[in-house]
Amino acid sequence: MSTADKTHKIAVIGGDGIGPEVMCEALKVLDVVAERDGLHFEKVVYPFGTDHWLKTGGTDGGETLPDSAFAEIEGMDAVLLGAIGDPRAPVGHVEHGVIMRLRVGLDLFVNLRPVKLYDARLCPLKDKGPADIDMVFVRENTEDAYTASAEFSAKGTPDEVAQQPMRYTRKGTERVIRYAFDLARKRNRSKKLLMVDKANAVRAQDLWTRTFEEVGADYPDIERDHAYIDAACMWMLKNPEWFDVAVTTNLFGDIITDIGAMLQGGLGIAASGNIHPGQVSLFEPIHGSAPKYTGQDVANPVASIMAVSMMLDHLGHGESAASIEAQVARLIQDNAIKSLSAGVQKTHEIGDLVAEALAG
Repeated sequence: MSTADKTHKIAVIGGDGIGPEVMCEALKVLDVVAERDGLHFEKVVYPFGTDHWLKTGGTDGGETLPDSAFAEIEGMDAVLLGAIGDPRAPVGHVEHGVIMRLRVGLDLFVNLRPVKLYDARLCPLKDKGPADIDMVFVRENTEDAYTASAEFSAKGTPDEVAQQPMRYTRKGTERVIRYAFDLARKRNRSKKLLMVDKANAVRAQDLWTRTFEEVGADYPDIERDHAYIDAACMWMLKNPEWFDVAVTTNLFGDIITDIGAMLQGGLGIAASGNIHPGQVSLFEPIHGSAPKYTGQDVANPVASIMAVSMMLDHLGHGESAASIEAQVARLIQDNAIKSLSAGVQKTHEIGDLVAEALAG
């Protein structure tokens, strides 16, 4: 069966705040592309988020992502996620119960973050345009401090100590670095891979330094480069045109990709993939749930639409994915999409613009 004939089973989690609104527009675009290109999707909608957690008990045992639903999602092809986060729940509780459970439980070891500028007016840097900002970050997604347990001693006293260790494995480090080398070869632009760490100060990251060199020997056609995280952030702002493909740790990747989002126009356009090659993977905008905009039809859905594009590419529909990106870029350049900020245009209006452009 070809990928065009296959029916892809997709889990849809709108989540919190503006999540369900931007998800609605993303699914609108997906439906138009599916009909146009003869693609087939079965969408399974799940209610998980803070409302569901509260309705099922909240702090008295509320449900985030139950085992039964997780088992169903394991057998699907992809997950589309809107956004998670709500001040009615303890900080990080629902996020960890939904997002981190999916990332770690599904072993989504690659967080893939394209950073691409479509119009110079969106970039805060002077004299930088689309030719200067076209890069992709490969962030390790299942290790580091994010998946370690926090420990507190003498809590609430002047002698309190809090710790949450950075933890890396050779297996986890090698597989994400190898993915990044493969991506650098596939992109075939500068044929260079930059590895970002802080091994001069965080000596545990010497594992990254050594693994990068050892794996790099299998890719003689790819030039290897290295930068410490503080220098890499500086050079991104000074000379973003130097960047092509970069690989880094979970924590540092989280930070530097937000800089990348600003270079391409802000969180309103930035999407990411949480990927395990060949297995069910998760796609989402990187923005938050923005509770203050909930239900107002003012959130920009472009990032969620771009997440659909990334999902289609992952599922083997590269031409369909590229058509979404091309139409979003054209609508921005033509000023039909006037801004990536909330409130300039209605959420549904932007979704309609993209869907109509794709329908032809």
